[in-house]
Amino acid sequence: MYKIKKANLLNTKAKLILLRHSKVFQIITTLSIIIYSLIIGIETHLKDGIWLYFFNTFDQLINFYFVLEISLKLYTEKNKINFFKDRWNTFDFIVVLLSLIPLSIFETIAVMRILRIFRILRLISVNGEIKKIILALQKSIPSIANIVILMFIVFYIYAILGVQFFSDLKSGLWDNFSIAMLTLFRIFTFEDWTDVMYEAMEIYPLAWIYFVSFIIINAFVIFNLFVAVIIDKISEFKDKNLEFSLKENDNHISMIIKELSQTNKEIKKLQDRIEECLEKKEKK
Repeated sequence: MYKIKKANLLNTKAKLILLRHSKVFQIITTLSIIIYSLIIGIETHLKDGIWLYFFNTFDQLINFYFVLEISLKLYTEKNKINFFKDRWNTFDFIVVLLSLIPLSIFETIAVMRILRIFRILRLISVNGEIKKIILALQKSIPSIANIVILMFIVFYIYAILGVQFFSDLKSGLWDNFSIAMLTLFRIFTFEDWTDVMYEAMEIYPLAWIYFVSFIIINAFVIFNLFVAVIIDKISEFKDKNLEFSLKENDNHISMIIKELSQTNKEIKKLQDRIEECLEKKEKK
């Protein structure tokens, strides 16, 4: 009886493991998060009593599903410590714990209500492609940091020059270094930068050289360096994943070949035995 129960338990766990890694389970989880995200947006428009009851009920259902999902992942994990070694699993676990905090107790604290929004971030952890992009961005941080330093140096030089050249303008956009840095950021984002340039050109006709050179250096050259670094890291990450998957496929193929060769040997042994048995019968 004990063996039967143990076999049934193992069979159930195997089914749960297959369920956890199935496409259907991933799709249901993704759709749940997407629908929940849409409901949060709709909730800001409909605040009547009946709708509030519906939103609260749906919120509890989502909580229940998230708890069920994370419990399934923990139960089917062979080594529980390995589960938390994965940063995405840890992230999901923390989000689920935060979602279990009863918000009705903290109605006066706006931060506790904002915690509901963190559930939407689970779209990152359940989507493999988004995770790849995040990992690629993480690996590109050192290169991006160097580009940011280069950009700051350019901003710093142009801010000092701007204060020296245009501090007498009526708009006050170049009164000191801090304001000049904000003005340069405005120019960098192309927010009415021509108005700033034309104001300076009324007194200094050659001021366009300052503004155009700043835009060329920062907006066209340095900003595109960000894009180039990110694209390079993403392509590098994809190449590594492709290489890893090819190695895995090679390993699987080699294992299959070994199993086939072993099977062929066993078949030959069976054939030899059959032939021996037939020879013995013929002799008899």
